[in-house]
Amino acid sequence: MAAGTPRVFVSHLSGVPVFDPNGDQVGRVRDLVAMLRVGGKPPRLLGMVVEVVSRRRIFLPMTRVTGVESGQVITTGVVNMRRFEQRPTERLVLGEFLDRRVRLVETDEEVTVLDVAIQQLPARRDWEIDKLFVRKGRGGALRRKGEALTVEWSAVTGFSLEQHGGAESLVATFDRLRPTDVANAMHHLTPKRRAEVAAALDDDRLADVLEELPGDDQVEIIGKLKEDRAADVLEAMAPDDAADLLSWLPEADKERLLTLMRPDDAADVRRLLSYEERTAGGLMTTEPIILRPDATVADALARVRQQDLSPALDVYKRQTLVSALVDSNLVPLAPDTPLPAVTSYLAAYNLVSAPVVDESGSLLGAVTVDDVLDHLLPEDWRENDFEDGEEVPGGR
Repeated sequence: MAAGTPRVFVSHLSGVPVFDPNGDQVGRVRDLVAMLRVGGKPPRLLGMVVEVVSRRRIFLPMTRVTGVESGQVITTGVVNMRRFEQRPTERLVLGEFLDRRVRLVETDEEVTVLDVAIQQLPARRDWEIDKLFVRKGRGGALRRKGEALTVEWSAVTGFSLEQHGGAESLVATFDRLRPTDVANAMHHLTPKRRAEVAAALDDDRLADVLEELPGDDQVEIIGKLKEDRAADVLEAMAPDDAADLLSWLPEADKERLLTLMRPDDAADVRRLLSYEERTAGGLMTTEPIILRPDATVADALARVRQQDLSPALDVYKRQTLVSALVDSNLVPLAPDTPLPAVTSYLAAYNLVSAPVVDESGSLLGAVTVDDVLDHLLPEDWRENDFEDGEEVPGGR
């Protein structure tokens, strides 16, 4: 849904069909999943609970929703058919918000929530609860007699996290932090507390945080997740980071998780695992942004935003062709190029990334400067950085 598109009330989504990109029906919406946040911020919408043909209820992330309109939901990509399990920090919008009695902040009047409006944030894939449709009075037989009005989320109280302790409140606090800062905080928690927070984070968020944690923390956390969920989180990680994590696990555990992953995701990770760790092949990501030579810089920036990536780009004219910025005289890296040679290559040519190709010249992936730095710094660099940080919420 593009910026400026009218908000959608969730009561209108109950039971609507969900279609894949080919127009085939996947199932029907049965609920929406949201996460409360601290500081009066509107809850973030995580996804939808979809009932498929077998009456199994699955989770559809909002990042895979491309359209909510005309009485239908359109999704993109492969739908994960694993059964939906509600996590401690998650709230079912239809099941838990509607008919709930809350109070207006300004007048302290009691109102009943009749409906909830959602909207996609401008220029982002994130969705959040936008407004509430409420009726004054206690509901029940009186609900038809009171005045009905639409209010901002911040205009009511009664959805607070105060009644929920432990990991939920902590995860809500983490919502405003960057993945690196969340990793910093989690590193200081006790193993028990760390496992609780990991269980409460959604897959994409946990994947981002795992990529910033020391290896032993990653192994500890992934080992305490249910295997199906561990596979989901590995799928959400960058392939090179997932490969690094799996390489630290016992062979039997590694193979079991690879088998549970989607075949395409597992294939990328297996290919990376086949290269020596300290080579271009072992360092590269298999998901570089690929553009046609006649694409413009503006096209490139649009693609980068869609992929939630933040590469360094020097932009002078947005109508400049990407092909004009490419130095075709540089020899690309082979996958068996050792780490010192990769480092010298990036430094000599002032590059932040470099392509990796096979003997036939086919693109295998790209090595980025952050991957190289991770392998050049001492193994305990994350530990030292964390120890020098400020006190974090929820720490010991």
